[in-house]
Amino acid sequence: MVRSRIDRSYEKRLASLINAGDTSILNAGRRGVEKESLRVSPDGHIMQTLHPAAFGSALTNEHITTDYSEALIELVTPTFNTNWELLQYLCDLHQFVYQNLDDELLWATSMPCVVDGDASIPIAQYGTSNIGRLKTVYREGLGLRYGRVMQAISGVHFNYSFPDKLWEVWAAARETHDKSQNFISESYFDLLRNYRRHGWLVLYLFGVSPAVCKSFLRARGVELPDFNLGTGWEPFATSLRMSDLGYRNKNQSGLEVSVNSLNEYIHDLTSAISTPNADYEKIGVKVDGHYRQLNSNLLQIENEYYSFIRPKRVARSGERPTKALQRSGVEYVEVRALDVSPFDPVGVNQNKMRFIEAFLALCLMRESPLIDSSEQAVLEQNHVTVARRGREPNLTLSRNGKQVPMQDWAREILDQMQGICDMLDAGDPQKPYASALAVQSAKFDDVALTPSARIIRELRDTGESFFELSLRVSAQHKAYFMGLYQPNALRISEFSKEAEESLEKLYFLENQPRENFDIFIKNYLA
Repeated sequence: MVRSRIDRSYEKRLASLINAGDTSILNAGRRGVEKESLRVSPDGHIMQTLHPAAFGSALTNEHITTDYSEALIELVTPTFNTNWELLQYLCDLHQFVYQNLDDELLWATSMPCVVDGDASIPIAQYGTSNIGRLKTVYREGLGLRYGRVMQAISGVHFNYSFPDKLWEVWAAARETHDKSQNFISESYFDLLRNYRRHGWLVLYLFGVSPAVCKSFLRARGVELPDFNLGTGWEPFATSLRMSDLGYRNKNQSGLEVSVNSLNEYIHDLTSAISTPNADYEKIGVKVDGHYRQLNSNLLQIENEYYSFIRPKRVARSGERPTKALQRSGVEYVEVRALDVSPFDPVGVNQNKMRFIEAFLALCLMRESPLIDSSEQAVLEQNHVTVARRGREPNLTLSRNGKQVPMQDWAREILDQMQGICDMLDAGDPQKPYASALAVQSAKFDDVALTPSARIIRELRDTGESFFELSLRVSAQHKAYFMGLYQPNALRISEFSKEAEESLEKLYFLENQPRENFDIFIKNYLA
């Protein structure tokens, strides 16, 4: 293969890090996980009950909350320097949740259980405070704009920030004396652009939603080929969740948000939040004294923009995401393209997280030209193509105006990741990052090793429908956590205390003097 200019640039930068003399320069990045799961009944139907009191308040509990639906639990870990600590915390969270779920289950797959249309998806409730009401109104708007059933899709978000000690060495590698927050933000936007270019790889390697319950398709008004009774599928799909059937929906197809710079990103999101939309105006905002949505613009708030990856900064109380970024720049990135894995009781595993960490480092280090509108459209199509046809033999994707074999492009990327994995493995004789890379590389040698192929194979072998398989695995996961020997008593106690304290915070919040809700929304969106 003839090495490209981009390859040489990347190799020069990687060599600069290696020659800096600190073999651990990439180690100790901060990582965290947000994992969503539907609460379902023993027979696999979405629960209509309130968020269990044992978990505290979904508004004020940092680690056990809800996403779109009252039945959609979201487990949020703190950040850790190691993957094993993160995974242990996530395991402890699951164990605590299962101890307080009575006979309920956590649905083990991203695509929902049996749903009976939008009415069967209860919207999350956050109490009577202004911020709590705002969160519920926002979800009311999502349901009216996109349908509640789409919002019942769950996923795993991987949050990652590079170690602080990297930035000084990285500035030298980039031949700049600028080590400010502006440089760090610009570097993260280099990463974001390259993730848009290469993120289809994540869908192929980790997508595990090639099939779906037909009740979901009926509710969405779409059809897929029959796999078996009750199950629709795309024969070569990897992640229907991240396809135009799921979160890459037509409602936002014309919305362009640039990642060429922090200022452009903030400008485009702010513009979308303030640009009226005729279809949403027909819904109405406040009708007969009841809010249907926060506003009738392209986006109600920034979080409505569905993207594979987001630049983030921890926001202050009541602070919007773009305001936090504008205040202090990018702190970390949130990778949002991971399906919940039914093959892992907590939905994710260390090999996956190690690979994503190394892949993000590659996206940071490779040359990252600006993306114009025409290229962005091509990149979006590459993602959709892999989501719906990623396992198709001889699949090609568009790169630099040409169709190239996906397999060749993927192997080029994986080959370049080897040096990064060697750095991350420095001093560890087990070579966990190189091993994680090898596990993923094997999926391009044998497509049957992909999780999407694996779940199709299991459906065939058992004769189960998607619903039956998911229900069986969900019950197995509960049995696993309930049967774990000697739960971490100290951490379980911490979770109980946090739940109690969150209810106290909610009581305090709801009993404080508050401004008129109309004024609160106006000021929040200003």
